Amino acid sequence: MEIIMSILAGILFTTGIYNLLQKQLLRIVIGTGLISHGAHLFILTMGKLKTGAPPILSEGVEKYTDPLPQALILTSIVISFGVTSLLLVLAYRTSKINGTDNMEQMRGTDYE
Repeated sequence: MEIIMSILAGILFTTGIYNLLQKQLLRIVIGTGLISHGAHLFILTMGKLKTGAPPILSEGVEKYTDPLPQALILTSIVISFGVTSLLLVLAYRTSKINGTDNMEQMRGTDYE
């Protein structure tokens, strides 16, 4: 199962980087979101995908799950939501002020 999750995280990283290299602002924002989702899956995979009892120490419990990767992912989801919302607002504001969402036209280096 870890191999499938690692491959899926790699695919998310690849598509995220591909979208970061595009010219449109919305694709750049989507690329950052995909990279953050890939990081979430990577953290979850590194925490070993195992099932067991809740992380409560009691008598007779030998196999329990580690709560640290889940806590890190939850924190990372909240931070990535904030970053994505900030990037969407900045992209909207930039496209309204400049009249375009094309990065080449905003730089003034559009040679087409």
